[in-house]
Amino acid sequence: MKIIDDLLSTLSYEALVKDVRQGPFQTAVLTRYCGLASTPHDPGPHHEQTPVKEAGLLLQKDAQALARMANSLSPMESAIGMATINSLIEVDEQRCVELNAGDLLAKKGEGKRVAIVGHFPFVSRLRKMVKELWVVERNPQEGDVAEAEAENLIPQAEVIGITGTAFTNHTIERLLGLCNPNAYVVILGGTVPLSPLLFDHGINAISGTKVVNPPLALRCVSQGATFRQIKGIRLLTMKNN
Repeated sequence: MKIIDDLLSTLSYEALVKDVRQGPFQTAVLTRYCGLASTPHDPGPHHEQTPVKEAGLLLQKDAQALARMANSLSPMESAIGMATINSLIEVDEQRCVELNAGDLLAKKGEGKRVAIVGHFPFVSRLRKMVKELWVVERNPQEGDVAEAEAENLIPQAEVIGITGTAFTNHTIERLLGLCNPNAYVVILGGTVPLSPLLFDHGINAISGTKVVNPPLALRCVSQGATFRQIKGIRLLTMKNN
């Protein structure tokens, strides 16, 4: 994907690959820094097929080879690639604020039509604050709409939140293409790269994660932590406007 290729072109690959961990909910890679990405919940069949072809040998790869896995057709490999990309980014904290994506969407979406791709914990609170809320989900919960409705609903939204897992399942460019050019677009979640390059792709705000205690975060990932259980991280938002 072009957006991933653009990210790959901005990185320095001098760092060694020190650790790779893929838990049931989160993936972590340690190179220059520690980067996270959501582990796909539906990796598909794995008895005859192997979701991560070189599992057990990944520390023998260099950082660039690991980062390029973000373009893999295997969602599990793509998550490793996105975590590697995040581990290599030099986050400009002067451009960031400690702001939860749910609070940002609530502020920008008050009285407006809002579409969220992915069901997040703040959805019920957000629903009370906006004019109309559509939650587009691959596996819809009560009140959500099916993924097939994205083409109809996203273009109508004035404020849009897109889960970072759209990078690993390679739907990010299609989803961005559905957004009204005048809409306020937020990309959110631990998979999201905190890179200003995303602003060149029509994104207004990036709500991602910076790992500040790699040993603690890696331990949480290995022990099956969900994103909300991971310790040693900071939630940061970078805004273009």
